[in-house]
Amino acid sequence: MRLWMWIALLCLPHAAVAESPPVDLGEQVREAEKAFARTMAERDHGAFVSFLAEEAVFLSRSSVSRGKQAVADRWKTYFEGEVAPFSWAPETVEVLDSGELAISTGPVWGSRGQRISTYTSIWRLEEPGVWRIIFDKGDKYCE
Repeated sequence: MRLWMWIALLCLPHAAVAESPPVDLGEQVREAEKAFARTMAERDHGAFVSFLAEEAVFLSRSSVSRGKQAVADRWKTYFEGEVAPFSWAPETVEVLDSGELAISTGPVWGSRGQRISTYTSIWRLEEPGVWRIIFDKGDKYCE
């Protein structure tokens, strides 16, 4: 490249250099939670498993499943049949200032549309743009 081309490039206004827009981590987690919920609606157990961290811990009313494989095995029965036994959606999402952990909470509905529970999921950023669940728990819903 000729010297005059280098000088021309250096003299370009900074506005000409494209800057990436800031990443909204809360929106990333919200979208991850929605995609996670779609795995149940679409009856796709394999996709469900892809959202689990290796050391995931899922707490239910009667047991605790530790590790990705244990959670996958325990939840497999929820993916049997044509109709999903429940669905969920994020209502509240918050991300630590460090951008490494997030919490998502929201309602869980039964197959007939009635609210049956409230879920809480803790997400960890495992690589840029990839959030995986490390903790999940459902609690009884009380009006």
